[in-house]
Amino acid sequence: MHKITLQCLLAILLLASCFNAEAQVSAPKYSNEFLNVGVGARALGMGNVQVAITNDANAGYWNPAGLLRLPDKYNIALMHSELFAGIAKNDFGSFAMPIDTNSALAVSVIRLGVDDIADTRRLQNEFGYIQYDSVKFFSVADYAMLLSYARRSNLIKGLQLGASAKIIYRNVGDFANAWGFGIDAGAQLQHKDWQFGLMAKDITTTFTAWTHNVEELEEAYEQTGNDLPENTAELTLPRIILGAARNFTINDKIDALVSADLDLTFDGKRNVLLKSDLMSVDPHIGVEMIYAKSVFVRAGLSNYQQTKRFDGGTASQVQPNFGVGFLSNGFNLDLALSRMSDREKNSIANANTSSVIISLGYSFK
Repeated sequence: MHKITLQCLLAILLLASCFNAEAQVSAPKYSNEFLNVGVGARALGMGNVQVAITNDANAGYWNPAGLLRLPDKYNIALMHSELFAGIAKNDFGSFAMPIDTNSALAVSVIRLGVDDIADTRRLQNEFGYIQYDSVKFFSVADYAMLLSYARRSNLIKGLQLGASAKIIYRNVGDFANAWGFGIDAGAQLQHKDWQFGLMAKDITTTFTAWTHNVEELEEAYEQTGNDLPENTAELTLPRIILGAARNFTINDKIDALVSADLDLTFDGKRNVLLKSDLMSVDPHIGVEMIYAKSVFVRAGLSNYQQTKRFDGGTASQVQPNFGVGFLSNGFNLDLALSRMSDREKNSIANANTSSVIISLGYSFK
């Protein structure tokens, strides 16, 4: 049992660091993937469709160009969600404000982490006795701070441009940590009832440098027969997201918003709807019904994948998302529910695949 726990500990470390033993600088397929989970219950309730429509403090993450559509002078957004039956905690906070009529800025902070992981390497002493007081706990957590700026274009009417500089810190207890830096850029264009968006993430290829604590790792790696990791650096390749949305007025009380995004990745073939060795395309769609501009009902479809069944065949699945929102006197509360598609209704393994997301926002002059 002790060896199994130790191997799990090492697996967590290797997964977090995306370690590549063959190269000092690598470009793993899912580098800094915690930045693609998404923030805000409105977005997650619509299947992460936001690039063309984001217009509050969350825009610092989704598309900084949307900061020019802030509802009031000062805007605050907070989010908490729990993933994998509460094992992982995802938290987000942002503050945004306009500088003048043609520019705005935002500061955002993200944390995605797993806490209270037991380090049982010293559970047994040299005489073979169990010592529970020797068990220590640590966290595996990823952090990012984004400084975003948006400005209105003087050349094209309705065009808004924005950029975010992000500082990344990743930590695996006392075993390893990493620092990274990257830049995102975005644009939004509004024309009558149509809205269009473009978000280019990691346009400079985000650089993340890992440092390993050899002293902490030496004993563990010797027990498993693995080589000690070396300090490495990884590159996060660019990702482009295209979005389009249209507003519909049903009557004087009810409006609707239909939006769709296309995620284009260039880091190898992914398990998405359209895929090739050069590029993979992952579409997602979202709908928002609005009553009296104060009550919102949302739904979305995302994360299309093909999985192999035990009988050797394949099955397609998509992730449904649902959400509601309430807005009053500048204060908004949003709730969202994400659930992986489950074709085997009685599967115990899929019993806890739902995630509940809670967001709070406040805007004031």
